[in-house]
Amino acid sequence: MAQPQTKAANDLTDLLRRAAAHHQRGELTQAETLYSQVLARQANNFDALHLYGVLLHQRGRPVEALASIGKALAANARAPAAHSNHGIVLAVLNRHAEAVEAYERAIALKPDYAEAHNNRGNALRALSRTEDALAAFDRALALKADYAEAHNNRGNALMEVGRREEALASYNAALAARPAYADALVNRGQCLNALRRADEALADFDRALTLHPRHAVALKERGRLLFDRGELAAALDCYDRSLAITPDDAETHARRGLALRDLKRFDEAFAAYDRALALKPDFIDAVVARGNVFYQMGRFAEGLAEYERALAMQPDFAYGFNNRGNALQALGRHSEALASYERALTIDPAYTEAYNNRGNALVELNRLDEALSDYNAAIGGKPFASALVNRGSALRYLDRADEALASFDQAIALEPNMPEAHWNKALLCLTLGDYERGLEGYEWRWRGATELTPRGFSQPQWRGEDVAGKTILLHAEQGFGDSIQMLRYLPLVKAKGARIVLELPDALVPLLGAMADNVTVFNRGTPLPPFDVHCPLMSLPLAFGTRVETVPAEVPYLHVPAERRERWRARLPTGDTRRVGLVWSGKPSHKNDHNRSIALGRLAALIATPGLSFVSLQREYRDADLPVLAKLPIARIDDSIADFADTAAVVEQCDLVIAVDTAVAHLAGSLGKPLWVLLSHIQDWRWLRDRADSPWYPSARLFRQSRDGNWDSVIATLTRELAALAAG
Repeated sequence: MAQPQTKAANDLTDLLRRAAAHHQRGELTQAETLYSQVLARQANNFDALHLYGVLLHQRGRPVEALASIGKALAANARAPAAHSNHGIVLAVLNRHAEAVEAYERAIALKPDYAEAHNNRGNALRALSRTEDALAAFDRALALKADYAEAHNNRGNALMEVGRREEALASYNAALAARPAYADALVNRGQCLNALRRADEALADFDRALTLHPRHAVALKERGRLLFDRGELAAALDCYDRSLAITPDDAETHARRGLALRDLKRFDEAFAAYDRALALKPDFIDAVVARGNVFYQMGRFAEGLAEYERALAMQPDFAYGFNNRGNALQALGRHSEALASYERALTIDPAYTEAYNNRGNALVELNRLDEALSDYNAAIGGKPFASALVNRGSALRYLDRADEALASFDQAIALEPNMPEAHWNKALLCLTLGDYERGLEGYEWRWRGATELTPRGFSQPQWRGEDVAGKTILLHAEQGFGDSIQMLRYLPLVKAKGARIVLELPDALVPLLGAMADNVTVFNRGTPLPPFDVHCPLMSLPLAFGTRVETVPAEVPYLHVPAERRERWRARLPTGDTRRVGLVWSGKPSHKNDHNRSIALGRLAALIATPGLSFVSLQREYRDADLPVLAKLPIARIDDSIADFADTAAVVEQCDLVIAVDTAVAHLAGSLGKPLWVLLSHIQDWRWLRDRADSPWYPSARLFRQSRDGNWDSVIATLTRELAALAAG
């Protein structure tokens, strides 16, 4: 009777041996069939249950794998490998604490089990017990010095706690033990990139991809590096190749969205973020990223909605509050922005970017000393260029010019090609009357410091060289006021013997008068004739080497067309009172408008000055000013103003123009009309510093705010001066 039992046992052993052989060769379907046959004949066969569980894990069926290995351990609880594999499956199911216990059972049975120590380290990492994890990896390596996986995993743990140089040494050890270890190459590449050794990092990613062309993580990390370098198309290609391998990787979809955003392919960026959120609905970074796209598009209200959606998902999300503050800032809601930044800093007191942004909000609220404190906090740990630039601007507004220049120079030392640093330094130099440095630095406006876009002409920009007999294109670039200010240079360019093509907004053309003789004028957007060189209007002072004492200031240089003069002379009858043209606010879209404009109601006492009649020179009114305007003795003519020629004709009929810093102020100055300009403390460079007059407009008087940004003292002075004028 013993012989059949021996044969059956031999058959079962052979079946198990064949199953294991298929398993080792990666022939999982055949192996699964044979394991099932063994278990059908002997349901508690330890080896079959254990190995079948390992196979199920390899096939992505962790719940079934856990059950099979659990049955194996019920049959034989003294098998260290089974306990270790039980821990591996528990870790896949994110049951890391139980996984640690499983590995510890394996180690209790086999203290020199290096693989179990390594796996225990991985589970401890997942539990954020990094120091314990490092001790586990060190124990594994003490048992097996050339254990490549343990070196690699030790490097990953060190990266998590910012010990990058030590991590690099661990990755190097892993690759010394196994030179063709693609995962270690990818991890070392990430470490090198964090250490700002980008070329070496890229070489590691490329080597990993040579070994394993379908390594999705290598492609993703290579894309991240290229994105950081500004190689957006190449980064996008890497992300696309990675997603072709792992299409359900939400993080890579989100990374792809970043590249598409910066390529200004906004619709595709939204689609990428939406795909990431479909895969991972709680992916808060993708929600914020959608808000960032809206922000970049200038759709700030929609961006704000996305940030608030993110904060509903995670109320203690400092980054969300910071970006919410940015959107509120862009919407002109500075007090709310300030509160949002303060919430971010309550959550994360070390959030340097939030200090920087809160400083920006405080500047807008004219709380300059507090803003300076925030900028100092932002750069206190580790200076970064944008905070240094903002600090410089705050110091500029505080009239601490030398410190401001030093701050801009620090920013430039950190980032020599940072447009905003050069631009803001130039504005300060111009404000100080240092036109030599200021005008040269002003050219940085074309390199990203402003929203201006270079025209992309193939012809060179004129810098003052001989242009006799050549055709020069002079083109407007910024606001109407800027163009009005710079048209004074037109006769000087003519004197150089050049043929002039002038690209100018239609609204200004009628004012050119005799200056338009022998000038070909085009409106922006009209096809241009051939030309040899070009010059933006705001670069003409640089081309002529202008200094404060050499500003061409002969006025008037613009002129009212005769037919407009006659029309408005009839429309505005003469009387016994002096006529004052008034502009108290500019376009709300101007980024400094909340500082330069004044609520009309604050001027009521001034407008009541006896012996004067007031006429509004504005074409647009704020809703809040309309009820006040209806009650005050101010003539409205906005329904009859077609262009600047009409405005100029009205200005000509005034005895005085009082204006905040707007195009009308420049227009009055260009016509030589007596002009009083009301300047906020945060004013434009062209009005210089600590002066009551202007080298650009000889007929102008400047009335400046005190440092606190309060208009009361300006209005009081103005009212006294007006009363004296009316009495005289």
